[in-house]
Amino acid sequence: MDTQRVPPPAPPGAAEPSPGRIAPSAAAPVAAEAAGDGPVWRALLGYLRPSWRWLVAGGLLSLLTGAVGLTLPLAARELVGDLGADRPLAGALATMTALVVITAALGPLGEYVLRRTGESIVLTARRRLVSHLLRLRIPAADQTEPGDLMTRVTSDTTLLRQVATDSLVGTVTGGLTLLASVALMAVLDPVLLAITLGVLALSGAVVRLVMSRVSRASAAVQESVGAMGAALERVLGALRTVKASGAEHREEAAVHGAAEDSWRAGVHAAKWLSLAGHTAELTLQIAFFTVLAVGGARVAAGAIDVGTLIAFLMYVYYLVLPLQQLVGAAGQYQVGAAAVARIRAAERLPAEPAGPAVPLPAPGAPPAALEFRDVRFRYGPELPPVHRGLTFAVPARGMTAFVGPSGAGKTTVFSLIERFYEPGSGTILLDGRDLADWDVAELRAAIGYVEQDAPVLSGSLRDNLLLGHPGASDHELRRVLRTARLDGLVARLPAGLDSLVGHRGTKLSGGERQRVAIARALLRRPRLLLLDEATSQLDAVNEAALRDTVAEAARTTTVLVVAHRLSTVTLADRIVVVDGGVARAVGTHAELVAADPLYAELAATQFLAAAP
Repeated sequence: MDTQRVPPPAPPGAAEPSPGRIAPSAAAPVAAEAAGDGPVWRALLGYLRPSWRWLVAGGLLSLLTGAVGLTLPLAARELVGDLGADRPLAGALATMTALVVITAALGPLGEYVLRRTGESIVLTARRRLVSHLLRLRIPAADQTEPGDLMTRVTSDTTLLRQVATDSLVGTVTGGLTLLASVALMAVLDPVLLAITLGVLALSGAVVRLVMSRVSRASAAVQESVGAMGAALERVLGALRTVKASGAEHREEAAVHGAAEDSWRAGVHAAKWLSLAGHTAELTLQIAFFTVLAVGGARVAAGAIDVGTLIAFLMYVYYLVLPLQQLVGAAGQYQVGAAAVARIRAAERLPAEPAGPAVPLPAPGAPPAALEFRDVRFRYGPELPPVHRGLTFAVPARGMTAFVGPSGAGKTTVFSLIERFYEPGSGTILLDGRDLADWDVAELRAAIGYVEQDAPVLSGSLRDNLLLGHPGASDHELRRVLRTARLDGLVARLPAGLDSLVGHRGTKLSGGERQRVAIARALLRRPRLLLLDEATSQLDAVNEAALRDTVAEAARTTTVLVVAHRLSTVTLADRIVVVDGGVARAVGTHAELVAADPLYAELAATQFLAAAP
């Protein structure tokens, strides 16, 4: 094979052309509000729409409970009248008893329906948000904190329950109950009603001022909770590193600081919410005593009778609940609006389109051919380019190794093939077809990918192996266990394949995690197998066995390997030397040692193991 010489990289000052596809840019901050999204209440209604029938049912039950309760003062007026006229009390007492029993029965039923509906709303929102987050584009995921996203799924969605049941339904039922109470009070005595409304109007102005403070405080609370979740996830995600570095006290102080910030924000919000609630309560007390004083004078003057005054005072007392509902609803709406804004911001993060599951390649499917044509890529507009016109071709079948200095862009090649990122310009072809024209799910179904850190998920060993091919047969599973040299591990584990591997595979060694990742990829029967430092944590015996496995796989599929061990590289049918964002040379080991100085230097000084 003749060594292919490729032009050197463009000078640093050269312009980077960007026709066609646009290079990925940093995702906008998750908390930012996008223009044109419409008011929060409209988004909130979108979450409530699937459960609107149950919301209406719960609201009607609450209204019916309030309506029955509003007849009690009228029944009390009749009772006082019967007492004054020395008439029998049995009928009035029976009526009041029946009204109390009905209220006691309808109230809990309505509350249950609303609470159940609230839980359904939370479930719907969590499903929708989780589905979106699992399909996030990698650039967007890179720009966000996992802990903050988790608080949006857990804490923020929980607040939707409160805003649905307390805010929306509370506003409707409280408002209608308040209007009905005012109408009945107007029938009893317009003068006392005017005095009551005057006092309420004064307090309404104060509450409105307070609610603007509640809105800002509620948004700060939700942001601080997200920051605390991000700080905690950062520590727990690298707990061993923290302990080994003796950094417990420093990280503890950082998380405690985030918790204290959340506490301060919560206390600030609680202050304004308490002020709003007690302003309404104080207003009602003032209204009650004012009505009592003025009403007593009107009774003495003969303008109204005692029964009317007692009924009116009961209605003033009855105003407590609807007013508390309205003030509470306003507060809950501000809290819920902040949560909805955070949920919407997460849902606006760029995501890949959802689609049906795509079948894996059939046994014996032909291997894939790959080609990069003048590919240019950078991770962000403010970052230096990674690829400056990367060009190479990989024929179907065989092994191709990528070597080069650290930071040359070798791993990024695999990320572009998987379409985790899109190139700024240039073309990537798979089987002669532009990757941009492939359905993402179809593309990834044809690829097996072993990442550099070989991540393992919590759960059983079986769950991890079947992650990419849940329908694999026991025969296929046994085959890949032997191929990846995992059969001995399974025999030693107490529960075999059903043994738990721990959080991020902490119960497995680094080499075992790599072999699990390789077995998982091989189980998918890939047409293109990507191995990024797949043998870096294996001992010599397992590395030699796995090299044989990869060589065997290369006979029937296309294998791409990023490797630093000479023993792996020398087995490759072709080697691509990547430096400065371009493929500077392509050839066999012998050809490159003779023709490319960089490769000769890498072979002599940087590869970790000599060829056998």
